[in-house]
Amino acid sequence: MSAQAQPTLLLDSRPETSEFLDDVCQGLSRQPKRLSSKYFYDSEGSKLFERICEQPEYYLTRSELTIMREHVGAMADCLGSEVLLMEFGSGSGQKTRLLLEALQAPVAYVPVEISHTALLDSVAGLAKDFPRLDMLPVCADFTQTFQTPLSRIPARRTVVYFPGSTLGNFESNHALRLLRQMRDIMGCHGGALIGIDLKKDSSLLEAAYNDAAGVTAAFTLNMLAHFNRELGADFHPGQFRHYAHYNALAGRIETYIVSTVEQKVHLDGETFSFAADEALLVEYSYKYSSQGFASLAAEAGLKVEHVWLDPAQYFSVQYLVPTST
Repeated sequence: MSAQAQPTLLLDSRPETSEFLDDVCQGLSRQPKRLSSKYFYDSEGSKLFERICEQPEYYLTRSELTIMREHVGAMADCLGSEVLLMEFGSGSGQKTRLLLEALQAPVAYVPVEISHTALLDSVAGLAKDFPRLDMLPVCADFTQTFQTPLSRIPARRTVVYFPGSTLGNFESNHALRLLRQMRDIMGCHGGALIGIDLKKDSSLLEAAYNDAAGVTAAFTLNMLAHFNRELGADFHPGQFRHYAHYNALAGRIETYIVSTVEQKVHLDGETFSFAADEALLVEYSYKYSSQGFASLAAEAGLKVEHVWLDPAQYFSVQYLVPTST
């Protein structure tokens, strides 16, 4: 008799539309203007990001997949048996599938994802491959407090999985806060498995965020279309352009949406003016040295227990555990 899939429980903690609207209005009112990269990820944005990962310049996904394929057994040994795996951001589930296949008797998978469509699509695919595993998706902003569902079977260890170098999208104080949040979630005996992009030649970095096919540009500008669809704004995406460059001093890629003309945008009864060539900051992507990331983790009460690298040493997957108290 074939195994039956367990019921899927969805906890929906998405921000209210009013919170979304207030946040965007506040960001557009700042000088200089600035918005969170989390607003890239509506349904269309999630699809575009999957296309970015397929571009030849975007080494990050290929490098991380190489690491996972070569070392996932060792990672599973570190995590141990009967793990509750909580993933921050669900994505396509490709790397998650490799990890779940390698784990010994995992008790539950808890993806936390702000995009409702991306979350359900990812869980539906994984549920077919892991019908006996509790799938407990949470639709929420993982940087905020959210309700954690309980698994049917008690876990021996909670592990936070955060692939894709997304931690690099946060400035150091916010990254530190997120690592501390992970430490609270994992408890004294848990861990965190995190993808960290490493510092390298600036030409490689800039090419990854400016692919020749223009997929990253479409992804960036989709943020404006997202605001039009969800909030009733009247952005003209064709009057803006994508711009990304590597700031070597700060150790980060900086991504902007730049107005190509002088123009006005209307949202919620307010008018926001853009000068020609005015830049709206939408994302940082920090790159770390091994020592730099270990120092950040230490501030959060975590220590790096294992590091796995791809052959070119472009990328790393690092396993963190709480420091002794």
